[in-house]
Amino acid sequence: MAEFSLPTNSIVKKNGKHFAAPEGANNTRTFKVYRYDPDNSENPRVDTFEVDVENCGPMILDAIIKIKSDMDSTLTFRRSCREGICGSCAMNIDGTNGLACTTSIAGIEGDITIYPLPHQPIIKDLVSDLTNFYAQYASIEPWLKSDTPAPPARERLQSPEDREKLDGAYECILCACCSTSCPSYWWNPDRYLGPAALLASYRWLVDSRDDATGERLDELEDPFKLYRCHTIMNCAQVCPKGLNPAKAISETKKMLVKRRL
Repeated sequence: MAEFSLPTNSIVKKNGKHFAAPEGANNTRTFKVYRYDPDNSENPRVDTFEVDVENCGPMILDAIIKIKSDMDSTLTFRRSCREGICGSCAMNIDGTNGLACTTSIAGIEGDITIYPLPHQPIIKDLVSDLTNFYAQYASIEPWLKSDTPAPPARERLQSPEDREKLDGAYECILCACCSTSCPSYWWNPDRYLGPAALLASYRWLVDSRDDATGERLDELEDPFKLYRCHTIMNCAQVCPKGLNPAKAISETKKMLVKRRL
């Protein structure tokens, strides 16, 4: 598998294929798209597409779908909901991680560069291999752990104040924009859990219905799992849901310090 890194890996060819817009197109935009096919021996390259944006939707994903439909059917990418809910179409757009379905074409000046999420193995074209990312999410055991039997025929209740503590922690859609924008995650992807997994961990640490706070904190008592975060804030800047994983990580560090005192 190839791996895409920022800045652009030196093995990426600049002289990729060029696809012109159809004759008569009045409003075209240039899209430069990363291409990699594991089934041939060619190095990764960047292809250029001239897209008539008058005849496609307003979002980056609309342009990518048009490219695949009208210009190059071999272009490979993930997408699903087109509403910023599933996180499938996360990629690096104009140098910033984001969702193609919620990123406006008009909001970007000049040529538009589209790459896969950085510093991850590439399966094909814009599809990153997120196996490690999902394994780290699973490692924090993102489910309720309670020693108290559930009440019969009703849900476990919370006070409004306790429920409010979950705001900003439960809305994550696991798009991986935050983790793949984090230099600490680039350097230690095998040991540092990354912003997304740690935000999910915090969501359960502050849940009043969960009885495994001590156990969860014990699992984070590690020089790499939690403490590789240096509060660079890339995670908060790129999150398409406006969440702040760095704040959650800082609060988790406070919880670990507090229980030692």
